[in-house]
Amino acid sequence: MICKRGYKGYIYLEDGTLIEGCGFGAKGIRAGEVVFTTSMNGYPESLTDPSYRGQILIITHPLVGNYGIPKPIVENGILRNFESERIQVEGLVVAEETDPYKWNSQMSLHDWLKSEGVPGVSDVDTRMLVKKVRNKGVMMGVISSGIELDEPKKYLEKKYDEIDFTQFTSPKSPIIHQGNGKGIIVVVDCGIKHGILYQLNSRGYTVVRVPCNFTANQIMDYSPQGVVFGNGPGNPKLLQGLIKTYKDIVEYKIPIMGICLGHQITSLALGGNVRKMKYGHRAINKPVIDVTDNKCYITTHNHGYGVFKEDVPKDMKVWFYNPDDGVVEGMIHNKLPIITTQFHPEARPGPWDVTWVFDKFKKVIESGRP
Repeated sequence: MICKRGYKGYIYLEDGTLIEGCGFGAKGIRAGEVVFTTSMNGYPESLTDPSYRGQILIITHPLVGNYGIPKPIVENGILRNFESERIQVEGLVVAEETDPYKWNSQMSLHDWLKSEGVPGVSDVDTRMLVKKVRNKGVMMGVISSGIELDEPKKYLEKKYDEIDFTQFTSPKSPIIHQGNGKGIIVVVDCGIKHGILYQLNSRGYTVVRVPCNFTANQIMDYSPQGVVFGNGPGNPKLLQGLIKTYKDIVEYKIPIMGICLGHQITSLALGGNVRKMKYGHRAINKPVIDVTDNKCYITTHNHGYGVFKEDVPKDMKVWFYNPDDGVVEGMIHNKLPIITTQFHPEARPGPWDVTWVFDKFKKVIESGRP
């Protein structure tokens, strides 16, 4: 095999599958949970989404890299065209890695991964890999770019579900994005996407991002109008400190919004459950049904854990569900000002169908009612 970048790459799965392809990006070996996204565009946003920390991402679209990587655009400390300041995935797998042709491309996908030390593998049958994940479920794997992969099993000592990845994605101290006088929203940052920050900040609120190990007392010291428990990576059941903080915040009867991981933490904190899904939802074209009016919306997803109908806490009701598999995609509390979405209502890079959810949260803050 003649490789575009001059070196080979390998993918090894914990079931013993070993696939040879071409390496690109940085030379190196990484391990992670192997997952896939069916998104056809938006790889700069996907690769910088902190929810992908600890995972090797397969992109099913056959050509990846066509429009390159743009120069970061920052407004009020918030990135407009990336979801965090760095690539978060452990590695990237594509069928074909391409050179960019677009006016605002600053570098190629290859050069971007190389500059951030992230390995990639191309020229592999991504359809076969995705079928394997769909049939057997997500599994641990190893990606090697530019290095021969000897004894790959030695890299698989730890399971994804056993690691608290928020230690790598949560800020070490508070970060403040000033608003225009609407008040303060505290975001419990376990690896927040900048698209969420933008949606909150653009509605006039000063956004205070606090580490996910902050206590309720530390959060309430900011006298917030509302609290957002945002997205983040990993197994929510490992985050017992965060679950306790959520329970303590509920006692203040302050408006709360849970997004993605925050949706799962809501369920666990209020007596519900969360379960590992076979291969999760990762795409920008997933349907959800709003049970209040039976309308269907197309939404952005990135989650490997889910709340099912029987897992919903007794004091909450289903707001959205996925018509494909019935996974609960949003909840509303019967009495308290609490709403959640499992999908990403900020919709970067996906459709803008559900950004109105942030307007609803604004109304919850103003009215004190769910």
